[in-house]
Amino acid sequence: MFDLFTDYTLRTVALGTAILGVVSGVLGCFALLRRQALLGDAMSHATLPGIALAFFLTGRRDPLLLLLGAAIAAWLAALLLLGITRTTRLKEDSGLALILAVFFGFGLMLFSWLQQRPDAAQAGLKSFLFGQAAALVTTDLLVMLLLGLPGLLVVLLFWKQFKLISFDPDYAQSLGLPVRRLSLLLTSLIVIAIVIGLQTVGVVLMSAMLVAPAAAARQWTDRLGLMVLLAALFGAGAGLVGSVISATARGMATGPTIVLCLGVLTLLSLLLAPRRGLVWAWRRRHRSRV
Repeated sequence: MFDLFTDYTLRTVALGTAILGVVSGVLGCFALLRRQALLGDAMSHATLPGIALAFFLTGRRDPLLLLLGAAIAAWLAALLLLGITRTTRLKEDSGLALILAVFFGFGLMLFSWLQQRPDAAQAGLKSFLFGQAAALVTTDLLVMLLLGLPGLLVVLLFWKQFKLISFDPDYAQSLGLPVRRLSLLLTSLIVIAIVIGLQTVGVVLMSAMLVAPAAAARQWTDRLGLMVLLAALFGAGAGLVGSVISATARGMATGPTIVLCLGVLTLLSLLLAPRRGLVWAWRRRHRSRV
């Protein structure tokens, strides 16, 4: 733990994963409550062709440019999904599966093509698949703050509106609120959370960073404010613990370790949460029989 304050690499990774945990935990709550948890999975996989095309067009492995390409691709995927569900008979789950497979397959094809180019600058692009938290530097932290803090500020400014469309969109529509625009804004914020997590946990595992903290927090409370706070704490805590574990154990990747910590935390919440935990439910049933 002393190295957490003295070692540059560990400190940078821990701060980066904590920032990611807070942002993804907060925004993941709204995705979970709106039953759009799989949307994060589809959009995270959809970022892959955006990263490849950004590198192809610029020829530079600038993190900001690559993340911008990822954000555009994810946002277009969300708009395409919205158009498919509104104009065709396909349900949302079918649209999600279609978007995920097509965008991810296209991204893998582009990555394979780029790897065959003579210049070697693109060699590190595949780190976006599973993340490479150990490669985070101070500039990456600044980019994460530059993208994450405005997203959290927007959540604070539109708190009442987001809360209403998450629990009762029909009532929000009857009040005259622009539900579609608010939904699009919230989706755009989720894209931000996905983008800032690509370098840390990668495309494949990013959906867990959105869903797991929110799912764990949901077991402990019925209040949205407390749920969001707990999800942020769970995400940041798992990021810090996972970073320390991966730094002390040789050969353990940071991203998967963080996701594993989140999985353990979610499992404990499902078992031990006072009102919804399976253990407490079993005890209540046992007492009622006695």
